[in-house]
Amino acid sequence: MQFHSGFSLKNEEYFFKEYIKYTDYTICGFSYGAIKAFEEVQKHLACGKRIDTLQLFSPAFFQNTSTKFHRLQILSYVKNSQKYVTQFLEGCFAPHAKQETQASVSTKEELVELLEYKWDIDQFLALEEKGVKIEVYLGAQDKIINASVAKDFFLNVATVTYIKEANHFLQLQ
Repeated sequence: MQFHSGFSLKNEEYFFKEYIKYTDYTICGFSYGAIKAFEEVQKHLACGKRIDTLQLFSPAFFQNTSTKFHRLQILSYVKNSQKYVTQFLEGCFAPHAKQETQASVSTKEELVELLEYKWDIDQFLALEEKGVKIEVYLGAQDKIINASVAKDFFLNVATVTYIKEANHFLQLQ
């Protein structure tokens, strides 16, 4: 199993242990890491490697937000990246209490990629045709992405688990 971390995070895999399929043929990722996991699966399959399951936990989904929103996020990050990341992480845990996490060094380029990434239905369908089971997990109380819009998108290509009381980290309390 390979796990890809979220923006400005590392070693947060334990938040998702009840959902992760711990096999050699599973790739998963959280938030920004979901983008990286998706791309990793495509690379593996292109090289003829076996992948059975792609798990996306609260995938970064901003294709429904405006360019103005993206610019504001990037400007805030450039102005004070430490403050931005602190507020971002607080939002990830809202409406529940913030938990301890390990930080990684983040970059403006990663934030731009996260905000401007466009999920492509056809790429998901190509994975399905190659036998990859796609699972998406979303928290209805997510304060980072619009989980309802993301759910509607991913329902077309994945098994979606929509957790009514969960936040971005899929925590209930």
